Amino acid sequence: MASRVHERKRRRERGRGRQRSTWGSLLLGLLCTLVLAGLGYAAWELRGIAATRADGDPARGTYQQDPERADKTAGAVLDGIVREAPEAAADGKVFAGGSAPANWRTTGWQPSDPLEARPAPAEPAIGALFSPGSDGDPDHHCSAVVVHSPGGDLIATAAHCVHGGGFRTNLAFAPGYRDGVAPYGVWVPTRIDVDPRWTEDQDPDHDIAFLRLRRPGYPGQRLEDVTGAATISFGPELPAPARLVGYPNDFEQPLECRNTARAAGPTQLRLDCAGVPNGTSGGPVLTDGRTLIGVIGGRDGGGDDQTSYSVHFGDDTRALYERSTRP
Repeated sequence: MASRVHERKRRRERGRGRQRSTWGSLLLGLLCTLVLAGLGYAAWELRGIAATRADGDPARGTYQQDPERADKTAGAVLDGIVREAPEAAADGKVFAGGSAPANWRTTGWQPSDPLEARPAPAEPAIGALFSPGSDGDPDHHCSAVVVHSPGGDLIATAAHCVHGGGFRTNLAFAPGYRDGVAPYGVWVPTRIDVDPRWTEDQDPDHDIAFLRLRRPGYPGQRLEDVTGAATISFGPELPAPARLVGYPNDFEQPLECRNTARAAGPTQLRLDCAGVPNGTSGGPVLTDGRTLIGVIGGRDGGGDDQTSYSVHFGDDTRALYERSTRP
């Protein structure tokens, strides 16, 4: 009797052992499936990224965009992501809805209170950078600003917004973007210029890019004539009262924050303000309303939850700007 009891006990134990083994096998199989699925997704995403990159001329830091590819990008943006609505554009072609180009040092300018970014009206010369396709990014992944240039076709943004593993070939700019509407049209690059020190090793002291743009279907139209532009300042005096603006990648209108821009070593400037998330990279840092002294980027990819950085616009930025405006 005792032996049969022990035998039944051993059988039950062996049964529990097989059940544990079965569940273990199932869990192991599930884990393997998830890993393989993850690897498959990663491979798919890498293929998507590779399909939207080009070598260009990394030694010079220049990429000439293929017109047909650019037109397809504009079509992809306008096909269900953004709609053009000219009636939504402001009547006056001004840079910053109501922000006059006054000298902020002498006009009682005040920082934001509290020091955190908040929703702001869309502005004609500031917009969102889109990158449609399977590259793993949201619809709009960065921000940019129109800057005055001889050709009237130039925007500034962060280099990491347009180059990483090669030059992005799926870029489009929607100035004044808000809530799915591009009131000033969708524009695509004809050329991208970054510093070769960025293409070589992504040096954060050169996280600045200039893009020349055109509007598909509107030959001869100049971006600056439509939106106005910021005037870029090289070697700006710091500290300076400043305002940053950018589009979070999960938000359909810009955020802004005002504070004093200060030097962060010889090659960077900083502006302390909370709540400036991903997607705002490339957005402008402005003083006196329309004077561009930085774009969000540089150190730590643009900053953290409390501080935003920009490349200091010195001689290297001036040289890059001048190169980008030459034919």
